[in-house]
Amino acid sequence: MTVAITVQAQPSTGRERPASLLGTTRSFVERRAIWLVLLVLIGCAGLLSPVFLNPINLFNIVRQSAVVGIASIGVTLVMITRGVDLSVGAVISLAAVLGAAVMGGQDGNVAQAVAMTLLVGTLVGAINGLLIALRGLPPFILTLGMAVAVQGSNLLYTGGTAYGVVAPGYRDVVNQRLGPVPLLVLIFAAVLLVGLLIQNGTLFGRRLYLVGGNPEAARLSGVNVSRTLFLAYTCSGFTAALAGLVLLARSGVSSNFAGQGYEFDALAAVVLGGTTFEGGKGGIGGTLAGVLILLVAFNLVNILGLNFNAQLVLKGSIIIGAAALYRLAQRRD
Repeated sequence: MTVAITVQAQPSTGRERPASLLGTTRSFVERRAIWLVLLVLIGCAGLLSPVFLNPINLFNIVRQSAVVGIASIGVTLVMITRGVDLSVGAVISLAAVLGAAVMGGQDGNVAQAVAMTLLVGTLVGAINGLLIALRGLPPFILTLGMAVAVQGSNLLYTGGTAYGVVAPGYRDVVNQRLGPVPLLVLIFAAVLLVGLLIQNGTLFGRRLYLVGGNPEAARLSGVNVSRTLFLAYTCSGFTAALAGLVLLARSGVSSNFAGQGYEFDALAAVVLGGTTFEGGKGGIGGTLAGVLILLVAFNLVNILGLNFNAQLVLKGSIIIGAAALYRLAQRRD
């Protein structure tokens, strides 16, 4: 005997589509919230000072963000893997001193100085990566210790005084403009593009998220976790050294403490951009927005006539506010 079963379709209430649309809209806003904040800040700055929206001034802001921005790209790759790199500031200082020392005021030594500086910075990052990947040392403690060791080595090398002379041709080339666009902006854009290509278009970039999301699951899936960590920290050392060379071109002065505080600026930009210490999420695109927010906020402080101490208060408030917002978002999830 055959039993026929008829299933009657329930009439549509018309609520499914709006609910789905609402969820999609909210998800889009949450993903792009950092850019909305940036637009609001730019709007406020434009209202406070008509000069702010001048293209030359906007290019200058991006130019000023080059040092932090370049260093933040490497830090982003590290933080995607649940790591952190606190040696960035010390490497920036070392790069500025070493670059000036090798140049010795001679334009003919520029290529050698750039190559040696990038090599040394990459080596520092590689040592961080080896110790973290192969020995399982905590990234926070290790990179903090590395920062102290690098800074101490720098002071021993220079005797604690200004050391080396920047080649005038190096400064002239790096600080020139192509029309209204500073060359530093183009350098920053090139490094940013390479970082985005690595993050989104390579197997290494995909593995960063796998390792950050769940290292054990990544290992069981055949991902070489140690190699991925090693490469992430090596990239961070390279970008920190490159940031030091950019800073040297901007300032024109070799200083033992040129990079002091840049590690915290980089961390603030990365966290603002959505790459948290929990790993497996975020990216370089968000970091760019975080860098620009910091620079526009500091520019606002200058427009308002507040001093450097107010900038520090603002910087700390931004970091605390970002941490609170991300914690709130995690609870909602």
